Amino acid sequence: MIERIFIKNYRQFQELEFTPDPSLNIIVGDNEAGKTTLLDAIAMAIEGRSNGRPLGEDLNPYWFNTDVVDDYFDQRIQNKNVEPPFILIEVYMSKTDQPQTLRGRVNSRSEDCPGFAIEVKVDPEYITEFEKYVRDCCSLIKDAKNATFKTSHRASETPTVSGSLNYTPRHTLPTEYYRVTWRGFDNRVLYRRPKDMNILVLNNGTTKLGQRANYSSKQLFKECIDPKTNAEISVKHRQERNMLTAELLASINREISETHDHFGDRLTLEIDQSSASSWDTAVIPHVNGLPFSDAGQGQQIIVQTSLTLSAMSRNPQLILIEEPESHLSHTSLFHVLERIERLSRGRQVFITTHSSFVLNRLGLKHLKLLHNGKITTFSDLSEETELYFQKQTGYDTLRMVLARTLVIVEGPSDELVFRKAYEDRFARKPELDWIDILAQGTRYARALELCAALDRNVVVLRDNDGQSAAHWTEPVSQFLSDSTRKLFVSDPAHGKTLEPQMIYANHARVSDLKAVVGCSPDMELNTYMTHNKTTWALRVAVSNSEFAYPDYINQALDFLKDLAQSE
Repeated sequence: MIERIFIKNYRQFQELEFTPDPSLNIIVGDNEAGKTTLLDAIAMAIEGRSNGRPLGEDLNPYWFNTDVVDDYFDQRIQNKNVEPPFILIEVYMSKTDQPQTLRGRVNSRSEDCPGFAIEVKVDPEYITEFEKYVRDCCSLIKDAKNATFKTSHRASETPTVSGSLNYTPRHTLPTEYYRVTWRGFDNRVLYRRPKDMNILVLNNGTTKLGQRANYSSKQLFKECIDPKTNAEISVKHRQERNMLTAELLASINREISETHDHFGDRLTLEIDQSSASSWDTAVIPHVNGLPFSDAGQGQQIIVQTSLTLSAMSRNPQLILIEEPESHLSHTSLFHVLERIERLSRGRQVFITTHSSFVLNRLGLKHLKLLHNGKITTFSDLSEETELYFQKQTGYDTLRMVLARTLVIVEGPSDELVFRKAYEDRFARKPELDWIDILAQGTRYARALELCAALDRNVVVLRDNDGQSAAHWTEPVSQFLSDSTRKLFVSDPAHGKTLEPQMIYANHARVSDLKAVVGCSPDMELNTYMTHNKTTWALRVAVSNSEFAYPDYINQALDFLKDLAQSE
């Protein structure tokens, strides 16, 4: 079991320290937050391979955190003597679990435990070449910057080389002069993964499905076919191949011996009987009678997941799964998750996802939010709230988790009107300001609790339904904050719902509002709007007219403006 993960200067992470749960860890985050990078780092440290190749063969400049590299070259340009960028990945294992053969104190914490480490540093044998490269690169960067500066002060002059003076070379490390060391915490260099450390990696997005399925089917053969049966099949297979040689190739071999001189050597064509052509190499998975490669991609992923989990179900200590929802329907995903849950019991599992269904189904208590190179965990949610989201598998939880600022409204008409009010006020769509609007009805208490645990900026708007603002605020006050999370309730004096509130705000332009929403002159406007909630809101939203909006909506917009200015 992994007790701690430490990553320094690898891809998105300048420094990440993560203490995972001993059971399930669900990793979520924005695109490019580092979810895949985290799983890659774990797999690399334990398997000693990257993209199926030894680490040294896959090493390239893009392994290094770009901010760290840029800072290094900036300091070298200033003639500062600084350490070259390096990469360190450490995986700390439980003190009582295997592999105890890797136990030692050679880690950044000097902690006595088993563990794996990857170090990427400048090879001492190439330090001279590395320094020359850096000096040359710094000189080139200086020249480019000086040329750019001169050009900017001679705007009337035409540069002699078009575009070249405005280009600053990219800081790139010469990884050819670096050395990758894969070792245990006992400081012994590793060349293969220890036998007592089993890991399963499942990535439906990048794995070559056919190859994985073929491999997994062979693993199933080993599990499901006893040695005696395997031997019987192998002998029968060899006999049949011998018959093919004797019957079908005999005439060809006679012609070869009669017509071709091979310097006294007897040359014949025969069916291969080596282990490379054993019976199981001719067996491939079929799905509903079709070869695996001809099945649909979703079906391929279901079969691949099933085969892979089955093949490794006996003794994997660690399971890494990347986006299990890829290419799967809702029902298929349900079955896959059920299988993952069953086989992961008693094992440590890391799952990345972009699916609220996966997050809700597996449980928010396992949530790990990756943002700005840090991981946030959530242990303060009540058991009831966690159970609520788990049972509400269709609830768009991930939108709340990932939103920078969240606006919660009651229904579609409220969302349409609020969007229109926002665009009228700020002349831009709310999403461009990283604001996500979510219609939740009046079920916002659980959402507020989650957002409080996330420390999210939240605006909640609701109808008063004939009650004071205090009536609705008091039950959720523990989750509110004057600076980041507020509930805005309409004024009971102006009506119970959005419709009379909107009419009151535009009392001087009732005829204009009637015309826009499609209410006939002889019909009472409130009645029409109440019976056509989404219709009138949509017509207001798409109109070119600017209307006045209820006070609670304007107050919410003011609050959002203050939030943006404070960031």
